[in-house]
Amino acid sequence: MSDSLAPAAEPLARPLVQAPRGWHQASALIRRVWTFCIVEIQKLSHDPIELGTRAIQPALWMLIFGQTFSRLRAIPTGQVSYLAFLAPGIVAQSALFISIFYGIMIIWDRDAGILSKLMVTPSPRAALIAGKAFSAGVRAVSQVVVIVIIALLMGVAINLNPFKLLGVVVATVLGAAFFSCLSMIIAGIVRVRDRLMGIGQAITMPLFFASNALYPIDIMPAWLRVISRINPLSYQVDALRGLMVGTPANLLLDFAVLLVAAALGIWGAAVALERLVR
Repeated sequence: MSDSLAPAAEPLARPLVQAPRGWHQASALIRRVWTFCIVEIQKLSHDPIELGTRAIQPALWMLIFGQTFSRLRAIPTGQVSYLAFLAPGIVAQSALFISIFYGIMIIWDRDAGILSKLMVTPSPRAALIAGKAFSAGVRAVSQVVVIVIIALLMGVAINLNPFKLLGVVVATVLGAAFFSCLSMIIAGIVRVRDRLMGIGQAITMPLFFASNALYPIDIMPAWLRVISRINPLSYQVDALRGLMVGTPANLLLDFAVLLVAAALGIWGAAVALERLVR
């Protein structure tokens, strides 16, 4: 009697609902991204000198460039001062400068044999790329804190609403994620650190100047406006400016562009990663 009931009872020991495979992949992606972010935070906490040295350049932009052009009054900035107009652009610039050379770390990991070990793990390639990309965003967020403090000390009225500041963090992370992925895509193409460094230096300033970080799009030449409107940095600056100093901004469009750009960047860098490890 008991033997006949045993097979019928066996299925009851199995889980009634099994998690779909996509959920496991998403969970692996989140864990990998979180791990890389924690590692980046630990690096920053153990190396405070780097935070200080990275703060020098944005401080110079605010103190010298910002104050000089504020006195000239040559750039129309509407109801806000030029320093207030400039501060979000310097946040975006700092995130760009940090993330555009992130591909060098991937090449370094490959040369050290670390990348090949990461590639044999069961996690998807996109998880590795997303982890690297969003760790660049964590590093860029440290610059947000520095620039906000500098701007406040210079008398800029920064909106300190927690929800607005959270939006600033999200916009900074998404922008840094895209540009770090762009760097990793270039790394997959050139495969050499020196070439990547040269290309990164060649495209950084054009990306910066072909955005609305220093001046409104409306005063640009027609050809530069076209470039600016397809430059993700412009949408990042627009979102940051709207959140930090309250200028008119299309936040829905800005964040949509940044999300799509980050997703496409992660996909493209995952494809380029295969070529890098060959």
